Order: sequence, then structure tokens, then C-alpha cells
Amino acid sequence: MTDQLSLTFSALADPTRRAILAQLTQGDATVSELAQPFLNEMSLPAVTKHLKVLETAGLITKTREAQSRPCKLNGEALKVAADWVEQYRIFWEQSFDRLDLYLQTVTAEKKGKKNVRKSKNTSTANAAKSK
Repeated sequence: MTDQLSLTFSALADPTRRAILAQLTQGDATVSELAQPFLNEMSLPAVTKHLKVLETAGLITKTREAQSRPCKLNGEALKVAADWVEQYRIFWEQSFDRLDLYLQTVTAEKKGKKNVRKSKNTSTANAAKSK
């Protein structure tokens, strides 16, 4: 059996399904309304298959009202995926912060060495002038 997070990411992997979810952020829509932008590229049954994948993943809910089948976005399923990704965002931010500190240290050390060299060169030059 596939876990819910795997179903969610599998559903999100397809650009058509992501476009359908983007449409649903504007509000509920019928299957026909959701299919409209894709009908030049694919058939209504193909769009319906995409909707089924989204529904199985829990990303949308499809209901029946008389003749139409309105679909709505299920934000909770997206939140689970976002929470999972958030862990890794925090990890990478902390890693970049550590890298930034390291680079600041290395840069400061290099500047310190240059200043030491400059003062040695200046001292040597001043000593040569005084002779």
C-alpha cells in the first residue's frame, strides 16, 4: 500500500494536475470548467483521469450536485506535503547559515593576513628609505 505522502507527491509530479490545482485556488469548479483549458491537448476522459488521481491523493474533493460534479481543493492534504518539505527548508537554511559564518571567518582571516603583509612591506620600505 502506498502512503498518503507518496500519493500526494506523485499527483503533484504532473504539470496538468498542478494546473488543475491552481485553477481550484480561485474557487470550486465543475469537471467541465476544469477540463476546458486542456481540451485542445487532451480528451475529457484524460482530464477526468487526472482528476481521479488528485481525488485519490486527497488533494481535491468531488461532489455531485444535480447534473454537475463540482470539485474543490482540499488544503489539508497540501498542508501535509508542505509540512514535510518545511523540515528540509529549515535544514538547508541552517546549512547556509553555517556556510555563511564559515565564509565570513575565512574572509576575515585572509584580510588579516593581507594587513600583516602590508605592514611588513611598509616596514621594509620605510627601513630602506631611512638608510
